[in-house]
Amino acid sequence: MQHNSDPQPFLLIDGDYSSGMILLADHARNQLPASHGTLGLDDAEFKRHIAYDIGVEAVTRKMARDLGVPAVMCGFSRLLIDPNRGEDDPTLIRQLYDGAVISGNYPIDEAERERRLDNWYRPYHAAIAAAVDQVATCSAIPPLIIAVHSFTPHMQGYARPWHVSLLWDTDDRAMRLLYDALTAEGEFLIGDNEPYDGALKGDTMYQHATRTGYPHVLIEIRQDLIADDEGQAEWAARLARILDDINARPDIHEQQKFGSRTHR
Repeated sequence: MQHNSDPQPFLLIDGDYSSGMILLADHARNQLPASHGTLGLDDAEFKRHIAYDIGVEAVTRKMARDLGVPAVMCGFSRLLIDPNRGEDDPTLIRQLYDGAVISGNYPIDEAERERRLDNWYRPYHAAIAAAVDQVATCSAIPPLIIAVHSFTPHMQGYARPWHVSLLWDTDDRAMRLLYDALTAEGEFLIGDNEPYDGALKGDTMYQHATRTGYPHVLIEIRQDLIADDEGQAEWAARLARILDDINARPDIHEQQKFGSRTHR
């Protein structure tokens, strides 16, 4: 965990807002504000997936550079409050996560919960909303929203075989194009809503893409594939190349009517 200064609620990477595309990274960093210490955890826990998505900040930065598009990244650890959850989600502020007891999150009163929402969660989502609106205005088309995440190769004794997984809820337009393009590369096992389901009411994509009808996909990359500079550069270049082609399709930039399926 970085201790040098308090994190910002979000980090903005500037790009061409007329491109019609924006990148998001909900779990890019593992920092906590000094006022919250370590939430009772050893420093080693902040190197694990429970604190952030390993490799995602570097991949997102490289993709934004290669594509020339803006990106919004969360600046704080998901252990403080998880920006990829709805405000009423019971896992918004976790007390137990993959074997780690987060004593600094228990007990937590309503006032502290609201402080974390006001100081961290809501500013991050306001930044996303503003950036998405700017892309929509400057490009004059419904923007393609890409969320970048990573998942641990093993969870609770189960090996996760997918190299990359694509999550979606009601709109699979971008997901299908990306899935087909990755399949054509001929060497990857690709998950479709694995190991998580993209239908999570209140999460980032629900708030900023599903409800607005904007085209989108959440990309989950297995963490061992992007744990070093070489892997990060390889996956960023691959995804940027494919997404650039997808973004160039006029038919991808159609706004869909908001609908829903059963959310978990």
